[in-house]
Amino acid sequence: MHTHRRLALATATAAALTGGLLTFAGAPATAADSVKVAKADFNGDGIGDIATSAATAYVSGHQNAGQVVVLYGAATGVSGAKRTTISQNTTGAPGTAEAGDEFGYDLAYADFNNDGYDDLAVGAPHEKVGTDTDGGGLAILWGSANGLTGKGVDVPDPAPSSHDYWGKDLAAGDFDGDGKADLVVGSSASTLYLYRGGFSTSGTPGSRTTVKPPIQSGSNDYPYGPMSLTAGDVNGDGRTDLVVDGYETKTSSHWNTNYWLPGTASGLSAASAKALKPGIVTGIGDINGDGFGDIVSGSSWDNTTSDGQTVPDAAKGGKVSVTYGSASGPGATTGITQDTGGVPGTAEKGDGFGWDLDLGDVNGDGYQDLVVSSPNEDMNGVTDTGQVAVLYGSASGVNTTSGAQSFGQSTAGVPGDDEKSDLFGADVKLDDVTGDGRADLVVGSYENGGDGALTYLPSDGTKITTAGSRSVSASAAGISTTGEPQFGALFAD
Repeated sequence: MHTHRRLALATATAAALTGGLLTFAGAPATAADSVKVAKADFNGDGIGDIATSAATAYVSGHQNAGQVVVLYGAATGVSGAKRTTISQNTTGAPGTAEAGDEFGYDLAYADFNNDGYDDLAVGAPHEKVGTDTDGGGLAILWGSANGLTGKGVDVPDPAPSSHDYWGKDLAAGDFDGDGKADLVVGSSASTLYLYRGGFSTSGTPGSRTTVKPPIQSGSNDYPYGPMSLTAGDVNGDGRTDLVVDGYETKTSSHWNTNYWLPGTASGLSAASAKALKPGIVTGIGDINGDGFGDIVSGSSWDNTTSDGQTVPDAAKGGKVSVTYGSASGPGATTGITQDTGGVPGTAEKGDGFGWDLDLGDVNGDGYQDLVVSSPNEDMNGVTDTGQVAVLYGSASGVNTTSGAQSFGQSTAGVPGDDEKSDLFGADVKLDDVTGDGRADLVVGSYENGGDGALTYLPSDGTKITTAGSRSVSASAAGISTTGEPQFGALFAD
C-alpha cells in the first residue's frame, strides 16, 4: 500500500527523534481555527463547506496528479450530491495535470480577493517548473455564487529551484490586522513568504515579505522546512498569529520544536518567536472562553523508540499538549493522553493519539471543543482501523473528566465496519456544515485500501451524534479509484 505523506512523515519523525536523517514527506493537515472560528463558505450561502483533496488521484491517466473536492454544506449536512471536483485539467484552473504533481497536497481558505466568497489556495509541491524538478506550484481558486468552478490564478515561487517544494505548507489569516486576508506559503526552506492584503483577480498580491522562524532548511535529500503552519489569534490583539511546526536550527539534534510567531501591524514577527511543545499538527481555538486562542499540538509518536531511547515530551501511544493563550502569548501547558482521566481509550504503543485534531463549538456554549484522532488504534482485534475522540471545552479548559465521546466504524450508527488499515481519523474537521450554529464532525479515512472516504457525523445541538450520519466515498466525490487517491486524508483550514 502506498504510504500517504502524513504517515510517511510520522515514520520520518520517529527516525528524526532518534537522531536519524529526515527523509522528505509533506506537511500534515493543520487545524487552524482562530478565537472566532471562521468556516469556509465558497458559495456565500452562509453554511460551512468542506474542502478536501485526493492528492494522489489519477487524472487523465496521470498517476498522483491530484484533485481537490468541495462538499457544500446544507441543512442535512455534506454529501456527494452537492460538490465540485477540480483538477489542473479543469477549465480555468492554472497548470496542467501531470504525473506526480500532487495537486491538493496542502490547502488553505480565505477570501483572498475580498469579493465576499471564500477562495482556496492549493499547493502542488511536486510540480515540475521549467527544468526545476519538484519546484512546486501554488494556485488560488476563486469562490463565487456557484462555489469553486476551477477558475483561478497561479502564484509563482519568488525564488524557484529544484526540490524547493513550493506550496507544500499553507496558512491563511489576517496577520497584520488590516481586515484583509493574508497567505503564508512554505517550501523546503526555512524562510516563509507572507502575502499581505490579498490578491487581485489577476493574481497580483497586495505585498510580499519574508519571515524566517528558527527552524531548519533542507537540502535536495533532506528538505526540512516547516512541517505544518497554523493560524489563530493567541494573544487576543485582533491580529492572527502563526504556529510553525518544524525542526529546530540545531542540526545535530533533529528534534521537533514548534514556534509561535505573533502577528503585528507589519506582519509576522520571527524576532518574537516563542518555543512550544512538539507536534506535527496544531490547532488554535478558545477552549476556556477567555478571549485568547489556545494552542493544541499533537505528538502522535511514542515515548520510547524501537531501540529503547527515551523521546522527550512524548507519551506512550501519543500525546496532545494544550498551551493556553494569554495577552502575552502562549502560557501554561497541560498534557493529555488516552490514560488521562475520562479520555476514551487506553494508551497503547503505536496508537497515534494526536495524529490529527481540530477545534469547533459542538454544543454552542461558547467554548471550543476538541477532536483528536488515533488512526492506528486497533479496535475489536482489527489492526489500524482507527478511532476519534471528542473532548469538550469549559471555563477551566479541556474537560478530561466527563462528557467525552469516541467514535470508530464499529460504533453503532457510524457507517462502515472496522477493517484493517482503514485509518479512521487520518484527518478530522469540526465545522458547522448545516447552518445551525453548531460544529459537526467530519472524519477522513483510507477506506477500501487507500481509495479514501469521508464520514459525516452531525451535532444534535449538545453533542456529536450518529443520527443522520453518512459516508462519502471517493467515487461519489468524482474521484477515480485507480491507484490509491486517498480522498479525505487532508482537509483545508
